Amino acid sequence: MNDLFADLQWRGLIHQTTDDANMAQWLASGSRTVYAGFDPTADSLHVGSLIPLLYLRRFQKAGHRPIALVGGATGMIGDPSGKSAERNLLSVEILEHNVASLQEQMHRFLDFEGDQSAVMVNNFDWMRNFSFLEFLRDIGKHAPVNVMRAKDSIKNRLESDAGISYTEFSYMLLQAYDFVHLHQQHGCDLQLGGSDQWGNITAGIDLARRMHSVQLYGMTCPLLTKKDGSKMGKTEEGTVWLSAEKTIPYKFYQYWVNVDDEDAGKCLRFLTELDHEEITALDESRASNPGERASQKRLAEEITRLVHGEQGLQGALKASQIFFGGEIEGLEDSSLGAIFADAPSQSLQRDLLSGEGLPLIDALVEAGLAKSKGDARRTIEQGGAYVNNRRQDRLDTRLTAEHLASETILVLRSGKKRYALLRFV
Repeated sequence: MNDLFADLQWRGLIHQTTDDANMAQWLASGSRTVYAGFDPTADSLHVGSLIPLLYLRRFQKAGHRPIALVGGATGMIGDPSGKSAERNLLSVEILEHNVASLQEQMHRFLDFEGDQSAVMVNNFDWMRNFSFLEFLRDIGKHAPVNVMRAKDSIKNRLESDAGISYTEFSYMLLQAYDFVHLHQQHGCDLQLGGSDQWGNITAGIDLARRMHSVQLYGMTCPLLTKKDGSKMGKTEEGTVWLSAEKTIPYKFYQYWVNVDDEDAGKCLRFLTELDHEEITALDESRASNPGERASQKRLAEEITRLVHGEQGLQGALKASQIFFGGEIEGLEDSSLGAIFADAPSQSLQRDLLSGEGLPLIDALVEAGLAKSKGDARRTIEQGGAYVNNRRQDRLDTRLTAEHLASETILVLRSGKKRYALLRFV
């Protein structure tokens, strides 16, 4: 076993453990089975999911066996931890879709083959076997209400104006039983989670002790927050997702490139597998030459490659070069639409690209980059007309389907910075 605990400490990834004095030695003394749970309230993981997911990945690389639990049962109720009001309940069909989507995403991060192969579980698979009376009789009798009330996630809601329903109050017991079940079926003895999961984790440890007289352990990591304390992974457009369909790789990459200097060091430690020496060197570079933004570029590269693969990273890098005059080709409509979200856009009939094609002069007028055909001719003659960032100096240039930069989009530019899109549909 490598010194996983020391690495996690150096990175600032340990918020609390249930046995500070002995945890490092216990982890180093043999291979452990560990688990973290993920909430299927959406059909994609998001930036906030990365730390527990990478927690599992780090443990697996250090020789431990990870279990990724998707809460098909607990997701029907909703975790009250950190929430000020009751969640909206999702239908069974939506939850099933979300569970399947999350399970597919996790294969990019964990190795499901080999000696320490990861395990994927859905707690609905064992919770559906209980009747209400059976769960109260067999599990509920081991959970003192006064202990549950003392947990912050419950206590805070009880003291709030919103209060808490019996449904959400029961969530802690369901998650607690997950830990007991995984210990019984998979030999799992360590639960990982964000710092807001401390109450649920310790409830599982207490339940296992009361039911089976066994000692289980817990470890939490800090939540991913910005310097002002707000959660990271939100933009004006909403959540930053790990799904390429919900947040395209270009926007995902740009989110990390634009991380504040004061947050970059933490993100490098929390979200990458770069070694200590490189991270320290990036810290020094950031202090001496912040304008270079070397930390943010390295962070964006590493995390985009991890989440979207090498192809996704190269596509994001290629898209990022467009505003520096890089040629535009081989991209997708979604990427171009995101890059040029603020540029004017016009839709034209696709058959205009057939035969001899659409005259560039007409295209500039249609795109609003020239007021008239005469204005368009002057733009071309003066070297200011560009198609997909390639200069066009011939007045007789005609545009065909071969000029498309993506499935349907052609990018026109006048001068240095005036862009417009033509969509051929």
